[in-house]
Amino acid sequence: MFKNHLKIAWRSLMTNRLFSVINILGLSLGLAITIVLFLFVRYELSFDSMYAQKENIHRVLIQTEGENGQETWATAPPALAPTAMTDIPDIKLAARMMKNDFGGTASVRANDENFTENSFFWVDGELLDIFNVEFVEGKSETALARPNTVVLSESTAKRYFGNQDPLGKTIKVDGRYDLEISGVYKDFPNNSTLNCNVMATLSSLAWVTKNPSWYNVSFETYCLLGAKADPTTAAAKMMQLLDKNVDKEDQWYSFRLQPLEKVHLYSASYSNSYASHIGDIGEVRNLSFLAILIVLIACINYMNLTTARSQKRSKEVGINKTLGASAGSLVARFYTETGLITLLSMVVGVLMAVAALPLFNAIAGQNLDGSLLLNAEFLGAFFIIWITTTLISGLYPALYLSGFSPMSVLQNSNGRGKSNGNIRKGLVILQFATSVILIVGILVIYQQIRFMQQQKLGFDPENVVAISITGVSGKENAEALEQEFKRLPNVTSVAMAQGFPGIDVSGRSLRRKGDERDGLNIQTNVADAGIVDALGLTLLAGRTLPETKQEGDTLVQVVLNKKAIDYLGYSPEEAIGKEVEIGVINTIVGVVEDFNHESLHVPIGAYAFHNNKGEPKSYLLVRFNSTELSRTLQLFENAYKDVAPESAFDYSFLDKNLEKLYEREQRASKVGILFCGLAIFVACLGLFGLAAFMAEQRKKEIGVRKVLGASVLNITRMLSKDFIKLVLVSLVIAFPIAFWLMERWLQDFAYRINIGWAVFAIAGCSAICIALLTVSFQSVRAAMTDPVKSLRSE
Repeated sequence: MFKNHLKIAWRSLMTNRLFSVINILGLSLGLAITIVLFLFVRYELSFDSMYAQKENIHRVLIQTEGENGQETWATAPPALAPTAMTDIPDIKLAARMMKNDFGGTASVRANDENFTENSFFWVDGELLDIFNVEFVEGKSETALARPNTVVLSESTAKRYFGNQDPLGKTIKVDGRYDLEISGVYKDFPNNSTLNCNVMATLSSLAWVTKNPSWYNVSFETYCLLGAKADPTTAAAKMMQLLDKNVDKEDQWYSFRLQPLEKVHLYSASYSNSYASHIGDIGEVRNLSFLAILIVLIACINYMNLTTARSQKRSKEVGINKTLGASAGSLVARFYTETGLITLLSMVVGVLMAVAALPLFNAIAGQNLDGSLLLNAEFLGAFFIIWITTTLISGLYPALYLSGFSPMSVLQNSNGRGKSNGNIRKGLVILQFATSVILIVGILVIYQQIRFMQQQKLGFDPENVVAISITGVSGKENAEALEQEFKRLPNVTSVAMAQGFPGIDVSGRSLRRKGDERDGLNIQTNVADAGIVDALGLTLLAGRTLPETKQEGDTLVQVVLNKKAIDYLGYSPEEAIGKEVEIGVINTIVGVVEDFNHESLHVPIGAYAFHNNKGEPKSYLLVRFNSTELSRTLQLFENAYKDVAPESAFDYSFLDKNLEKLYEREQRASKVGILFCGLAIFVACLGLFGLAAFMAEQRKKEIGVRKVLGASVLNITRMLSKDFIKLVLVSLVIAFPIAFWLMERWLQDFAYRINIGWAVFAIAGCSAICIALLTVSFQSVRAAMTDPVKSLRSE
């Protein structure tokens, strides 16, 4: 029986080639998109699943209460890990990790060559045990047991030393640390949150090990809990340790533990994370929802085209029923036809997905591999998707067609046709409502990104280059380098600083002198006198930091932004000369206008430039006015190498760094545009097929009208108007839903657009134009057909 159903289904496909091609193409596109997004979602959910002890690994988070609400940081104080491992039985192991120079690029000299290393970490040796790091040379148990030792990933070892054996060799880091290579480990997988190229023992840093602080929260900390330990209880015991070591009035944060399985997808809003791969559970959910929508649109196409042809198949059903066919056998027959179409679509869809993966990777910034389609998990998902799509696509057509009675067929009853037509109209409305929601969403995302790019930031990031000076040894050499750059042509200002807007600097609390309140969270950046000019800041009162400080001068001067001054209750002029507490007592010498030092997701916070000698300056900020960029950079590199020949020249542009803050939105926009276009194309395929069938169904009417003098325009208008009515209804449904969804999305931005009527006007006109172009092609074709052919035979 099944073989017979299969033969009939194949003949039906061959007999109706146009509708078969449209059905298979529509379903194939929908399924190809689903497969690509399935791979993306699967990849995002697979993060950190390779670690044997993953269920018991947790990251320490700290929570603070700021003026703008609660903030969560992914770093903890250096004193926590060793103390917790000793005093909390629930914690078997605890390890700290700090990216070189608190997030900067390391300058590495190895094998008489200079390298820049963006993934250099100082870590506790326990980290190797927590994550079961696999070594290919050396032993994980002893590799980081001694100070001044370092381990390299396989690819990094090859990059530094080629085919030479690196064990026992020495590398020099930032011109200060000579580290012996004690091991080589396998590269971390791409789907690992922990992704270090170089790991040096943290015990090499005396300032960390001699007197670990509870105030400096700059270390990502991972804990391995016992099998039966409760994370909430462990976090509570951490708070007890804090109470023992820090007075209540000085406690500005609290602890909590985050399971490793949630680190990748649930940390997008956290500050100070060192992870190079940060996912977003919202993006995963949105793309999963988009995949479901596109498959639904493709399934609706199938339902529409199949039920639209029901009148042609009604006699076939009637004859089969008269000859004794049961409703169940007819349902099985029509499901066999649907299953065959969906199976062919799945095969074509897989081929499309493999072909589209490089494009998707380029647009979405991913590294998905087509080999994932060959594992057992995907084959199981393939089968589930096929069955689900077949059931959804074939449910209504199978039940509808098998329900025909022989009597209604012989009597040419059209009541069923009207009901069928109403359902088809509803499905078309659903399709286009979905498409319009997608169009509105893309337009709003595009406008928000453009708004952020055009927003006045309060400083000028154009033509400013940040050059890493961590590899320049000694204060004298750093100052010599600054003077060398000041002498270069086209350089207008130069400043040394700890950081710059767009990257994290030191977080502290701002208080008036002697004030015992919790204070205001403030970002502090050690800098020199040129910082105001280098960043193009607007000075509201006072002056910039002093050019020089006398040896032994312990007075710390500070330039605050207006946000900080407003909190203190001063006007800019009143603030000059006042003393404030930011860790230590500072004297206010200048006030600058507020500027966006973080992304526009958050409001402008308090910010301070200071000249405390106890903190390092990691960057040389150089403002220039040359249009010959390559020549200017060559001059910069030559000047750098004259002063620091054994250090790698590493630079970045401020405006490019700021663009990285919105990579997630840029990626969402590109992916959204791509899939929105494909979703609309799939919807248009169904509309095209439906218009083709309706034109075929009314060909005699069209012939009669042409004989009676109707023009091509009149006939085209007649055939198109019903579809345009459906599109207009879909707009009424889609607009409020789209407005609600995008308002929710925009809530994540402190600075955002207001959704205007133009977005809906563009989306509505686009939907109408798309529908008109799709339907008009078939309508014009039908209107131009020779009426003699239409009227020749019944």
